[in-house]
Amino acid sequence: QVLLVESGGGLVQAGGSLRLSCAASGLSFSSYAMGWFRQVPGKERDFVAVSHEDKIYYADSVKGRFTLSRDNAEKTLFLQMNMLEPEDTAAYYCNAVLKTPHSYLGLFPWGQGTQVTVSS
Repeated sequence: QVLLVESGGGLVQAGGSLRLSCAASGLSFSSYAMGWFRQVPGKERDFVAVSHEDKIYYADSVKGRFTLSRDNAEKTLFLQMNMLEPEDTAAYYCNAVLKTPHSYLGLFPWGQGTQVTVSS
């Protein structure tokens, strides 16, 4: 059974930073593209960033501000978020990622997420 546990969210002022972590279990972590998504209530879950075969891709909205990293030995995924903006307010989720021609999809059941709230 795959288990994804996100942590590190919180309340921060605009311009501040947070570092999210995602502890994964029940999967061969190093074999998967792993990524972050975020969701605002009432909207679809959006792609944020993915690490795949030594390459990292970011949504345009976070490029230059967010940095994804991973520790395959510890099966942990990280997201360093700098220069946060109120528009970054969302629940953040990690998952193994499947890239389709038009989107990125999460492969496994979603964890509980971690809430990030950025005040203006």
